[in-house]
Amino acid sequence: MTIHRITKEDAWTLRHTVMWPDKPYDYIKLTDDAAGLHYGLIENGALQSVVSLFVNGTSAQFRKFATRTDQQGKGYGTALLKHVLHEAANYGAEIIWCNARIDKADFYERFGLRRTVKEFEKDGQLYVVMEKKV
Repeated sequence: MTIHRITKEDAWTLRHTVMWPDKPYDYIKLTDDAAGLHYGLIENGALQSVVSLFVNGTSAQFRKFATRTDQQGKGYGTALLKHVLHEAANYGAEIIWCNARIDKADFYERFGLRRTVKEFEKDGQLYVVMEKKV
């Protein structure tokens, strides 16, 4: 298993497959993807998990975290999230946050992220903003 920087285009492919396969391909692209740091976990020669990190001064947000559905539960997401939390600190972030799907919030809590009071809905999915001091 290796984790390294990938292109935004590689991230897009897995994002679309995992997160919003029923939406048009462009739906999973972010307007600021060119400014992001995109990471991928490779196992058995294939991209298994992706996440994008956006650092803005002392704040960092990770977005579009996706692991192949048939590869979930193997620790790939855990390894990738630990890596990104470390990377955020290396880039000077003092706080890291994400918009977590409500049904995935427990996963992020295992890494020290805490739910805030900010919740919202997007395309039928409920989200909560979660954050952690780095």
